[in-house]
Amino acid sequence: MDPGDGKLRILIVRLSALGDVIHTMPLACALRDCLPQSTIGWLVEDRFADLLEGHRAVDMLLTVQRRWLCRPGEILRLRDRLHRLQFDVAIDAQGLTKSALAAWLSGARRRIGYGRPWGRELSRWLNNELVDTRSVHAVPRHLELLVPLGVTAPAVQFSVPIDPQAQAAADTLLGKLGIANRYVVIHPGASWPSKRWPADRYAAVAVHLARCWKLPVLVLSGSRQEQQTAAQLAAALPEMILPAPTLSLKQLAAVLRGARLYLGSDSGPLHLAAAVGVPCVGLYGPWPAEGHGPYGSQHLVVQKAVCPGSTRQRRRASSKYIEAIDVESVCRACDAILESALTRAA
Repeated sequence: MDPGDGKLRILIVRLSALGDVIHTMPLACALRDCLPQSTIGWLVEDRFADLLEGHRAVDMLLTVQRRWLCRPGEILRLRDRLHRLQFDVAIDAQGLTKSALAAWLSGARRRIGYGRPWGRELSRWLNNELVDTRSVHAVPRHLELLVPLGVTAPAVQFSVPIDPQAQAAADTLLGKLGIANRYVVIHPGASWPSKRWPADRYAAVAVHLARCWKLPVLVLSGSRQEQQTAAQLAAALPEMILPAPTLSLKQLAAVLRGARLYLGSDSGPLHLAAAVGVPCVGLYGPWPAEGHGPYGSQHLVVQKAVCPGSTRQRRRASSKYIEAIDVESVCRACDAILESALTRAA
């Protein structure tokens, strides 16, 4: 196929994690808008596929299981499946061996990926068109991968799909809780202990929001540990701080859309809230917020210290970085966003 006619078959490879998949959505939107005649596929781990179903930019949603690279049979099946789809271009938006290998298995002649500094492990040897990116934040950095396709400076759009069934379930939940269209969402969890702000401090902020702003606080949770933390927050003011039930990704997006404010540390739900247009306060410990914070000028980040070193070192970092954040600073950030919303509405 002639690349000049714009009818390319393009595979996006971004396997995980939730926040990173969300940060890659603008890349897919830019491809759809700038190369409208192209066919766009996305390879993602099955645990995150729900959020991409029905996305306006994705023609084909392809999934693999977590740790697929450890199973030779799964590798062969993936190769056969991708080969049948005859992709012209594969874009490795993850920059790891597993993502670059998936791009290579596709059989695409052009395999666009990260050069320095984001092309890690074996990815720079498996991809054959490398882009040395300059952007600090992940969203514009991913968009730089489109330069070899002639796409430059596209608008940033996430276009998170709206699922009618998930929206109906969210509306039912919010109606039962009596908080429709007027509530704050807090997620006290994070994938790594080094990112988790203490539960008693979240509880103090939740009480402040409930009492000073008269806003109910919906507390998200996933794991058993997060459910226990949510119960701890709710105990601080049971009539106003409410634990949410377990939600699917589509239901989570629907619940977040109605929130006045989102508060949480660096995690998938934070970036999902930002992507659906909710003003966010992000709490950052060892990871620098400049590259990993909620994308957009309407959000605020509270960070007191950054851990130098690699991703592995930050994952294993002491809790002192996140615990350097005080309750008063977080309350001020939340107040600033809510006051700004009142000013715009006046």
